[in-house]
Amino acid sequence: MSDPVVLTAHEGPVGVIRLNRPQVLNALNSEVMDALAAVLSDWDHDESVRVVVITGSERAFAAGADIAEMKDQGAAEMLRARQLSRWEAIRRFTKPLIGAVSGWALGGGMELAMSCDLLVASETARFGQPEIRIGVMPGAGGTQRLTRIVGKVRAMDLVLSGRHLTAQEAHAWGLVNRVVAAEHYLTEAMRWAAELAAGPPVALALAKESVLFSLDSTVEAGLLHERRLFALLFATEDQKEGMQAFLDKRPPHFEGR
Repeated sequence: MSDPVVLTAHEGPVGVIRLNRPQVLNALNSEVMDALAAVLSDWDHDESVRVVVITGSERAFAAGADIAEMKDQGAAEMLRARQLSRWEAIRRFTKPLIGAVSGWALGGGMELAMSCDLLVASETARFGQPEIRIGVMPGAGGTQRLTRIVGKVRAMDLVLSGRHLTAQEAHAWGLVNRVVAAEHYLTEAMRWAAELAAGPPVALALAKESVLFSLDSTVEAGLLHERRLFALLFATEDQKEGMQAFLDKRPPHFEGR
């Protein structure tokens, strides 16, 4: 039997997903994306999982889509492919999602990284959308998420040239939250995940929803949405616990209710 293309583990309330196709630098084929979508769908309904970390290997987070799988496909086949639904499962995930990136994060790998809510990068990380060099363009959100994160001019630079960004450049552009030494990137992501997992799960989910809503709404609609979500949290036990703990000058204990 072949090794699973995605490995999973739990460290307390933190779920870890590791891409596992080292022979092709974790290229994202349909099997990987199906497995990733299935795990995230399961963990979205698993109360024991509060935060998820996605990572690859030290050499490569994911070096792109699997070109061998798609090179002979036609336009109709690509339009009928289930690719969009696979990526939607990642976009719909309600809990904090942290990407721990080392080595190559190119094409679909960069698009997967940008689908995460927070990113920790190794100093060796390299980001890019090199699809133009093989006669196509980003097709899993690269032109859309990248433009929203770094702006039109910088997105045009990467998408039209296909060049790579260093971890330090990605951090300066606001694409990455933290850059650490290669030996610490996963440890730092796990530390951050554990810190977030101690927070109130319902509030974390609604805060994430509100931030993402802002990307596709007017300020007025976003403010109304935010206010409604804020009010909803006053129906949770965690809100009562958090505010009482503040008044009692003690650490809160959140249970996700």
